[in-house]
Amino acid sequence: MRLIKWAAAIVAVLLVVAMVWEPVLADQVAPPPDHAYDARIVRDEYGVPHIFGKTDADTAYGLAYAHSEDDFSTLQEVVAMTRGRSGALIGSDGAKVDYILHFLKARETVDRDYGKIPDDVRAMLEAYAAGMNRFAAQHPREVRLRKLFPVNGADVATGFVLRSPFFFGLDQYIGNLTEGKPIPIESAAPMTPAGSDPDLNGSNAFAVAPKRMADGKTWLISNSHQPYEGNVAWYEAVVHSGDGLDMAGALFPGSPFVLLGHNRNLGWTNTVNHPDLVDVYKLALDDSGTRYRFDGKMLPLESKRIWLPVRFGPFTLPVPKMLYWSVHGPVIKNARGMFALRYAGIDQAKMLEQYYRIGKARDWNEWSRAMNIGGIPATNFIYADRTGRIAYVYNAMFPPRKPGFDYRGILPGDTSADLWDGALGFDAMPKIVDPKSGFVTNANNTPFLSAGAGSEMNPASYSPLLGIERRLTNRGIRAVELMSADTSITPEELLTIKFDSAYSRNSYVGAWMAKIAATDLKDSPQLAKAQALLATWDWKSDGKGGADTLAELMIRPANRTNYNGTPLPDVRKTLQEWSDHLIKYFGRLDVPLLEMQRLRRGAVDLPTDGGTDALRATSIWDKTEKDHKGRVKHGDSFIMLINWDKAGKVSSRSIQPYGAATTRPESPHYTDQMKLFVAKQFKPVHFERADLRANAKRAYRP
Repeated sequence: MRLIKWAAAIVAVLLVVAMVWEPVLADQVAPPPDHAYDARIVRDEYGVPHIFGKTDADTAYGLAYAHSEDDFSTLQEVVAMTRGRSGALIGSDGAKVDYILHFLKARETVDRDYGKIPDDVRAMLEAYAAGMNRFAAQHPREVRLRKLFPVNGADVATGFVLRSPFFFGLDQYIGNLTEGKPIPIESAAPMTPAGSDPDLNGSNAFAVAPKRMADGKTWLISNSHQPYEGNVAWYEAVVHSGDGLDMAGALFPGSPFVLLGHNRNLGWTNTVNHPDLVDVYKLALDDSGTRYRFDGKMLPLESKRIWLPVRFGPFTLPVPKMLYWSVHGPVIKNARGMFALRYAGIDQAKMLEQYYRIGKARDWNEWSRAMNIGGIPATNFIYADRTGRIAYVYNAMFPPRKPGFDYRGILPGDTSADLWDGALGFDAMPKIVDPKSGFVTNANNTPFLSAGAGSEMNPASYSPLLGIERRLTNRGIRAVELMSADTSITPEELLTIKFDSAYSRNSYVGAWMAKIAATDLKDSPQLAKAQALLATWDWKSDGKGGADTLAELMIRPANRTNYNGTPLPDVRKTLQEWSDHLIKYFGRLDVPLLEMQRLRRGAVDLPTDGGTDALRATSIWDKTEKDHKGRVKHGDSFIMLINWDKAGKVSSRSIQPYGAATTRPESPHYTDQMKLFVAKQFKPVHFERADLRANAKRAYRP
């Protein structure tokens, strides 16, 4: 009886707290200015939205509405994230995102600089917000969180400022420091921090000049690896504006413009790179712990208590957290002291203008000027255009570091001598333009392996203070090997290279397999049998050999160590883990790869080949499947084939793992691209209006 009374009392307290705090945690923002938008949405046979508008802002409005139709649930998660209300929407995992929002002062940065954003860019942000608001007003039952709408342009901008630093590994620094672990210092390789999970940091890209292609065309292959669902999953769209914004490609939820793809004159794609763009400073505190020494003076440590809204069942309760900042940047307190972070692109929102301007560029000169805005902190750009020019740009906002300090480790925080501001510009970025080889490629590897023998950049030409990675991936090695071996590549051969499922003996996989073969496992019949099976592997994950599944399971942990610059795993322990898994759940070691590796959604369940670090990438197997098979949910995602013929006319094809309706199971476009995807086939993009007109299935105005 006492237990019942105690539980009832707790529930009563929770109800009171929830009622008191919900109004505080659910403050609304001012809507964007009233404006009449003129947008038309045309859906093609695969449900891909083609947005037409008199102005660029009209297309942003229509894009937001179309994306809401297909994935309003995820768009709301993005909005909640920019408001510090992820915890109220999805619980404790969301609260971690809210903490980072406050920690990085992302919202404060946007609130301070929003008026400085150029008018045409700001118009795009406000139009996109208005499009989401329109859909929310028409579909109130789909709104998941009270007072989340209306949305405004600052919400859209904050999403960019918050997410950008995590593409070059800032999250690992924050996580390690919070837990009191060492920071991701470079190994002797040398390498730079790559994030804790290489499966989340993939992508392939190819650009081939006419002189290398048998058909005389310029080719660009966009093959970014992203999760198949969530707020960084690709969404395909085509936009056409009377103001000249004509783009086909893909974007993330919350973006008012296409982030990679092509216009009529040029195109680009991205792969994740990992230059060293984060520095850590240890503060010299006084006895009170509230002041720190800097250039001979004691400065007050900025601090603030925040309240994170966290959903617990039916309640949303406030959880307090203390935040700290120094002149260097945000500060983390752990048992070893206080450590400040400074990172590329800190406290700026210029990436919004840069993305918008490169989409409207008409040639290499305009595109280069837009890139020189210097707002996108990191990511490789692989470029091609109608003139036959190809290029690879190792884009990074390199800190202007000063010699005399080891920026790979913990820096002294009591002096301005090791503190930097701003970034080196576009001219400082490593780049290859029109190489003799006639091709450029990147697969998250060092930029010093990108164009083949005789066309590569010289590492000695770049200061070690830039922190350029030296990592080699199997995908990068295979891409250069295959492209270099063929001086007249047909379109069919180019696709064969892109979908290559093999591993190079010159990669870390060669060293790993040699280590497995050399290990004495005679004392364990099961491990010896597994070792013997791996000895028969043909170095391809194409589903045609009995050793493919076991080889892939073994390569995954080796890929992780290679990516993070740590020693190869223990052979016996790793082989024991995965052979036990196969024996326990399948009763055999030689489980066929196509039986094990599945592309699943709804009622569709298809086999797919490819590997963890193969050019045909299938990066993540979800271990939560009831039948213990591997559900692929990351790797090859949005793929786009782009080419310009000799007359400069562009055409393109694309494919997604699932379909255009990303969270609408009732839609015919929820799974309609899956069979094409596993068969390595593509659908048309219908970039030109006449082509779209013949394939349009539905047209309407939001």
